[in-house]
Amino acid sequence: MLPVGFVYDDVFLKHDPPIWHPESKERLIRITTKLKESGLWDRLNHVKPRKATFEDIALVHTQEYIEKIRYFGEGFLDPDTYTSDHSLEAALYAAGSVIEAVEQCREGKLRRAFCAARPPGHHAEADCAKGFCIFNNIAVGARYAQKLGYQKVFIIDFDAHHGNGTQHIFEEDDTVFYFSTHQYPFYPDTGKDTETGRGKGKGYTYNVQIMVGSGDKDFLYIYQDILPYLVRTFGPELILVSAGYDIHGEDPLAGLWVSEEGIRGIVNAILTMASTPIIFVLEGGYDLDALGESIVITIQEMLRNT
Repeated sequence: MLPVGFVYDDVFLKHDPPIWHPESKERLIRITTKLKESGLWDRLNHVKPRKATFEDIALVHTQEYIEKIRYFGEGFLDPDTYTSDHSLEAALYAAGSVIEAVEQCREGKLRRAFCAARPPGHHAEADCAKGFCIFNNIAVGARYAQKLGYQKVFIIDFDAHHGNGTQHIFEEDDTVFYFSTHQYPFYPDTGKDTETGRGKGKGYTYNVQIMVGSGDKDFLYIYQDILPYLVRTFGPELILVSAGYDIHGEDPLAGLWVSEEGIRGIVNAILTMASTPIIFVLEGGYDLDALGESIVITIQEMLRNT
Protein backbone atom coordinates (compact mmCIF):
# COMPACT_ATOMS: atom_id res chain seq x y z
CA MET A 1 0.00 0.00 0.00
CA LEU A 2 1.43 3.36 -1.02
CA PRO A 3 2.00 5.81 1.84
CA VAL A 4 0.37 9.18 2.36
CA GLY A 5 2.79 12.02 1.73
CA PHE A 6 2.87 15.07 3.97
CA VAL A 7 4.69 17.91 2.23
CA TYR A 8 5.97 20.48 4.70
CA ASP A 9 9.02 22.55 5.63
CA ASP A 10 9.71 25.24 8.22
CA VAL A 11 10.43 27.61 5.33
CA PHE A 12 6.66 28.24 5.27
CA LEU A 13 6.93 29.87 8.69
CA LYS A 14 9.15 32.59 7.21
CA HIS A 15 6.20 34.26 5.50
CA ASP A 16 5.45 36.75 8.26
CA PRO A 17 2.51 39.17 7.89
CA PRO A 18 1.73 41.64 10.70
CA ILE A 19 0.80 40.07 14.02
CA TRP A 20 -2.89 40.90 13.58
CA HIS A 21 -3.12 39.15 10.21
CA PRO A 22 -5.28 35.98 10.25
CA GLU A 23 -3.01 34.11 7.82
CA SER A 24 -0.23 33.58 10.36
CA LYS A 25 2.50 30.99 10.81
CA GLU A 26 0.61 29.78 13.89
CA ARG A 27 -1.70 27.94 11.50
CA LEU A 28 1.03 25.53 10.46
CA ILE A 29 2.46 25.31 13.95
CA ARG A 30 -0.93 24.19 15.23
CA ILE A 31 -1.33 21.68 12.40
CA THR A 32 2.03 20.00 13.00
CA THR A 33 1.50 20.01 16.77
CA LYS A 34 -1.93 18.35 16.46
CA LEU A 35 -0.62 15.69 14.09
CA LYS A 36 2.17 14.83 16.53
CA GLU A 37 -0.20 14.75 19.51
CA SER A 38 -2.62 12.49 17.63
CA GLY A 39 0.07 9.94 16.74
CA LEU A 40 -0.47 10.49 13.00
CA TRP A 41 2.83 12.28 12.41
CA ASP A 42 4.88 9.07 12.48
CA ARG A 43 2.50 7.31 10.09
CA LEU A 44 3.15 9.78 7.27
CA ASN A 45 5.76 9.84 4.55
CA HIS A 46 7.40 13.21 5.18
CA VAL A 47 8.28 14.94 1.93
CA LYS A 48 10.37 18.09 1.56
CA PRO A 49 9.01 20.59 -0.95
CA ARG A 50 11.18 21.72 -3.79
CA LYS A 51 11.64 25.39 -4.59
CA ALA A 52 9.63 26.25 -7.67
CA THR A 53 11.57 28.05 -10.37
CA PHE A 54 10.33 31.24 -11.95
CA GLU A 55 9.82 29.17 -15.09
CA ASP A 56 7.44 26.97 -13.09
CA ILE A 57 5.56 30.02 -11.82
CA ALA A 58 5.31 31.34 -15.38
CA LEU A 59 3.18 28.33 -16.28
CA VAL A 60 0.22 30.31 -14.88
CA HIS A 61 1.46 33.81 -13.98
CA THR A 62 2.50 36.64 -16.27
CA GLN A 63 6.15 37.60 -16.51
CA GLU A 64 5.32 41.17 -15.50
CA TYR A 65 3.69 39.97 -12.29
CA ILE A 66 6.57 37.62 -11.48
CA GLU A 67 9.05 40.47 -11.85
CA LYS A 68 6.91 42.65 -9.58
CA ILE A 69 6.99 40.01 -6.84
CA ARG A 70 10.73 39.42 -7.24
CA TYR A 71 11.56 43.04 -6.49
CA PHE A 72 8.61 44.22 -4.42
CA GLY A 73 10.16 43.89 -0.98
CA GLU A 74 8.08 44.32 2.17
CA GLY A 75 4.54 45.68 2.21
CA PHE A 76 0.99 45.11 0.99
CA LEU A 77 0.42 43.83 -2.54
CA ASP A 78 -3.30 44.43 -2.06
CA PRO A 79 -5.36 45.36 1.03
CA ASP A 80 -5.15 41.77 2.31
CA THR A 81 -1.90 40.34 0.95
CA TYR A 82 1.37 41.15 2.69
CA THR A 83 4.93 40.25 1.76
CA SER A 84 7.73 40.17 4.32
CA ASP A 85 11.45 39.74 3.68
CA HIS A 86 11.16 35.97 3.18
CA SER A 87 7.70 35.75 1.64
CA LEU A 88 8.98 35.22 -1.90
CA GLU A 89 11.04 32.23 -0.78
CA ALA A 90 8.09 30.76 1.12
CA ALA A 91 5.77 31.33 -1.85
CA LEU A 92 8.16 29.57 -4.23
CA TYR A 93 8.36 26.59 -1.90
CA ALA A 94 4.56 26.62 -1.47
CA ALA A 95 4.09 26.24 -5.23
CA GLY A 96 6.97 23.78 -5.23
CA SER A 97 5.25 21.63 -2.61
CA VAL A 98 2.49 20.84 -5.10
CA ILE A 99 5.03 20.25 -7.86
CA GLU A 100 6.91 17.77 -5.65
CA ALA A 101 3.71 15.95 -4.69
CA VAL A 102 2.64 15.74 -8.34
CA GLU A 103 6.00 14.36 -9.40
CA GLN A 104 6.03 11.72 -6.67
CA CYS A 105 2.53 10.65 -7.66
CA ARG A 106 3.61 10.43 -11.29
CA GLU A 107 6.57 8.27 -10.31
CA GLY A 108 4.33 5.96 -8.30
CA LYS A 109 5.87 6.85 -4.95
CA LEU A 110 2.64 8.38 -3.60
CA ARG A 111 -1.06 8.04 -4.27
CA ARG A 112 -2.28 10.51 -1.65
CA ALA A 113 -0.56 13.66 -0.43
CA PHE A 114 -1.28 16.70 1.72
CA CYS A 115 0.65 19.92 1.11
CA ALA A 116 0.74 21.94 4.35
CA ALA A 117 2.03 25.08 2.69
CA ARG A 118 1.61 28.83 3.01
CA PRO A 119 1.04 31.44 1.73
CA PRO A 120 -2.15 29.97 0.25
CA GLY A 121 -2.89 30.32 -3.43
CA HIS A 122 -6.37 30.02 -4.91
CA HIS A 123 -7.15 33.77 -4.97
CA ALA A 124 -3.95 34.69 -6.85
CA GLU A 125 -4.75 35.76 -10.40
CA ALA A 126 -2.38 35.36 -13.34
CA ASP A 127 -1.34 39.00 -13.00
CA CYS A 128 -1.98 40.01 -9.38
CA ALA A 129 -1.98 38.97 -5.73
CA LYS A 130 -5.27 38.73 -3.89
CA GLY A 131 -6.81 37.48 -0.66
CA PHE A 132 -3.61 36.45 1.21
CA CYS A 133 -2.34 34.64 -1.93
CA ILE A 134 0.86 35.43 -3.85
CA PHE A 135 1.25 32.54 -6.34
CA ASN A 136 -1.56 30.17 -7.28
CA ASN A 137 -0.05 26.98 -5.89
CA ILE A 138 -2.68 24.56 -7.13
CA ALA A 139 -2.76 26.10 -10.61
CA VAL A 140 1.02 25.81 -10.91
CA GLY A 141 0.70 22.19 -9.81
CA ALA A 142 -1.98 21.45 -12.39
CA ARG A 143 0.05 22.87 -15.26
CA TYR A 144 3.19 21.11 -14.07
CA ALA A 145 1.22 17.86 -13.92
CA GLN A 146 0.30 18.31 -17.57
CA LYS A 147 3.96 18.83 -18.42
CA LEU A 148 4.63 15.43 -16.84
CA GLY A 149 1.94 13.76 -18.92
CA TYR A 150 -1.27 14.05 -16.91
CA GLN A 151 -3.68 15.18 -19.60
CA LYS A 152 -6.86 15.81 -17.60
CA VAL A 153 -6.80 17.38 -14.12
CA PHE A 154 -9.81 17.93 -11.87
CA ILE A 155 -9.58 20.68 -9.22
CA ILE A 156 -11.97 20.58 -6.25
CA ASP A 157 -12.16 23.70 -4.06
CA PHE A 158 -14.10 23.49 -0.79
CA ASP A 159 -12.79 26.70 0.77
CA ALA A 160 -15.48 29.06 2.08
CA HIS A 161 -14.22 31.68 -0.39
CA HIS A 162 -14.40 31.18 -4.14
CA GLY A 163 -11.07 30.51 -5.86
CA ASN A 164 -11.32 33.32 -8.35
CA GLY A 165 -7.70 32.98 -9.46
CA THR A 166 -7.93 29.27 -10.19
CA GLN A 167 -11.18 29.68 -12.09
CA HIS A 168 -9.89 32.52 -14.23
CA ILE A 169 -6.62 30.77 -15.07
CA PHE A 170 -8.44 27.71 -16.43
CA GLU A 171 -11.83 29.02 -17.54
CA GLU A 172 -11.02 28.69 -21.27
CA ASP A 173 -9.41 25.25 -20.85
CA ASP A 174 -11.22 21.94 -21.43
CA THR A 175 -8.38 19.86 -19.92
CA VAL A 176 -8.72 21.25 -16.36
CA PHE A 177 -12.10 21.03 -14.66
CA TYR A 178 -12.65 23.51 -11.81
CA PHE A 179 -15.33 22.71 -9.22
CA SER A 180 -16.01 25.01 -6.26
CA THR A 181 -18.41 25.20 -3.35
CA HIS A 182 -18.30 28.52 -1.51
CA GLN A 183 -20.34 30.93 0.56
CA TYR A 184 -22.10 33.45 -1.66
CA PRO A 185 -22.49 36.40 -1.66
CA PHE A 186 -19.08 36.70 -0.08
CA TYR A 187 -15.49 37.69 -0.85
CA PRO A 188 -14.28 37.86 -3.62
CA ASP A 189 -17.73 38.18 -5.20
CA THR A 190 -17.00 35.66 -7.97
CA GLY A 191 -18.23 32.12 -8.45
CA LYS A 192 -21.83 32.57 -9.51
CA ASP A 193 -23.46 29.38 -10.69
CA THR A 194 -23.81 30.97 -14.12
CA GLU A 195 -20.00 31.06 -14.46
CA THR A 196 -19.36 27.81 -16.33
CA GLY A 197 -16.28 28.59 -18.38
CA ARG A 198 -15.66 30.30 -21.70
CA GLY A 199 -14.80 29.23 -25.23
CA LYS A 200 -13.62 25.64 -25.39
CA GLY A 201 -13.66 25.66 -21.59
CA LYS A 202 -17.42 26.13 -21.50
CA GLY A 203 -18.89 23.48 -19.20
CA TYR A 204 -15.61 22.80 -17.40
CA THR A 205 -16.23 25.23 -14.53
CA TYR A 206 -18.89 24.31 -11.96
CA ASN A 207 -19.75 26.64 -9.10
CA VAL A 208 -22.13 25.85 -6.24
CA GLN A 209 -23.21 28.91 -4.26
CA ILE A 210 -23.73 28.12 -0.57
CA MET A 211 -25.91 30.33 1.61
CA VAL A 212 -24.59 31.67 4.91
CA GLY A 213 -25.52 29.33 7.76
CA SER A 214 -25.40 26.18 5.63
CA GLY A 215 -23.86 23.10 7.18
CA ASP A 216 -23.24 19.37 6.91
CA LYS A 217 -26.44 18.35 5.13
CA ASP A 218 -25.96 20.87 2.33
CA PHE A 219 -22.30 20.05 1.77
CA LEU A 220 -22.68 16.27 1.97
CA TYR A 221 -25.44 16.31 -0.62
CA ILE A 222 -23.15 18.17 -3.00
CA TYR A 223 -20.05 16.08 -2.36
CA GLN A 224 -21.78 12.71 -2.20
CA ASP A 225 -24.47 13.12 -4.85
CA ILE A 226 -23.37 15.80 -7.36
CA LEU A 227 -19.58 15.84 -7.51
CA PRO A 228 -18.93 12.10 -8.13
CA TYR A 229 -20.94 12.22 -11.36
CA LEU A 230 -18.93 15.21 -12.61
CA VAL A 231 -15.66 13.47 -11.82
CA ARG A 232 -16.70 10.22 -13.52
CA THR A 233 -17.91 12.10 -16.60
CA PHE A 234 -14.71 14.13 -16.93
CA GLY A 235 -12.41 11.16 -16.27
CA PRO A 236 -9.39 12.91 -14.70
CA GLU A 237 -5.99 11.29 -14.28
CA LEU A 238 -5.23 13.50 -11.26
CA ILE A 239 -7.36 15.28 -8.66
CA LEU A 240 -6.09 18.37 -6.84
CA VAL A 241 -8.00 19.74 -3.86
CA SER A 242 -7.94 23.32 -2.60
CA ALA A 243 -8.61 22.41 1.03
CA GLY A 244 -10.01 25.41 2.85
CA TYR A 245 -11.13 24.70 6.40
CA ASP A 246 -12.83 28.04 6.91
CA ILE A 247 -16.04 26.13 6.21
CA HIS A 248 -15.83 24.96 9.84
CA GLY A 249 -18.51 26.44 12.11
CA GLU A 250 -15.91 27.98 14.43
CA ASP A 251 -14.07 29.90 11.72
CA PRO A 252 -14.06 33.68 12.28
CA LEU A 253 -13.85 34.71 8.62
CA ALA A 254 -16.88 32.90 7.22
CA GLY A 255 -20.49 32.09 8.06
CA LEU A 256 -20.78 28.37 7.32
CA TRP A 257 -21.54 25.69 9.90
CA VAL A 258 -19.78 22.53 8.82
CA SER A 259 -18.91 20.27 11.75
CA GLU A 260 -15.81 18.10 12.10
CA GLU A 261 -17.87 15.08 11.07
CA GLY A 262 -19.09 17.08 8.08
CA ILE A 263 -15.48 17.68 7.09
CA ARG A 264 -14.82 13.96 7.49
CA GLY A 265 -17.71 13.26 5.14
CA ILE A 266 -16.48 15.74 2.52
CA VAL A 267 -12.93 14.36 2.60
CA ASN A 268 -14.12 10.76 2.49
CA ALA A 269 -16.36 11.51 -0.48
CA ILE A 270 -13.47 13.03 -2.40
CA LEU A 271 -11.11 10.15 -1.60
CA THR A 272 -13.57 7.44 -2.64
CA MET A 273 -14.95 8.91 -5.86
CA ALA A 274 -11.96 8.01 -8.05
CA SER A 275 -8.91 5.75 -8.07
CA THR A 276 -6.62 8.48 -9.40
CA PRO A 277 -3.88 10.15 -7.32
CA ILE A 278 -5.34 12.87 -5.07
CA ILE A 279 -3.38 15.79 -3.61
CA PHE A 280 -4.81 18.15 -0.98
CA VAL A 281 -3.34 21.66 -0.80
CA LEU A 282 -3.98 23.90 2.22
CA GLU A 283 -5.91 27.10 1.58
CA GLY A 284 -8.00 28.80 4.33
CA GLY A 285 -8.89 27.98 7.93
CA TYR A 286 -8.31 30.59 10.62
CA ASP A 287 -9.58 29.21 13.92
CA LEU A 288 -6.46 27.39 15.11
CA ASP A 289 -8.19 24.65 17.10
CA ALA A 290 -10.73 23.96 14.35
CA LEU A 291 -7.99 23.95 11.72
CA GLY A 292 -5.82 21.52 13.66
CA GLU A 293 -8.69 19.11 14.28
CA SER A 294 -9.80 19.36 10.65
CA ILE A 295 -6.35 18.40 9.38
CA VAL A 296 -6.21 15.46 11.79
CA ILE A 297 -9.55 14.28 10.35
CA THR A 298 -8.31 14.76 6.79
CA ILE A 299 -5.13 12.78 7.40
CA GLN A 300 -7.08 10.01 9.17
CA GLU A 301 -9.30 9.66 6.11
CA MET A 302 -6.33 9.77 3.74
CA LEU A 303 -4.61 6.96 5.64
CA ARG A 304 -7.83 4.95 5.69
CA ASN A 305 -8.40 5.40 1.95
CA THR A 306 -4.95 4.85 0.46
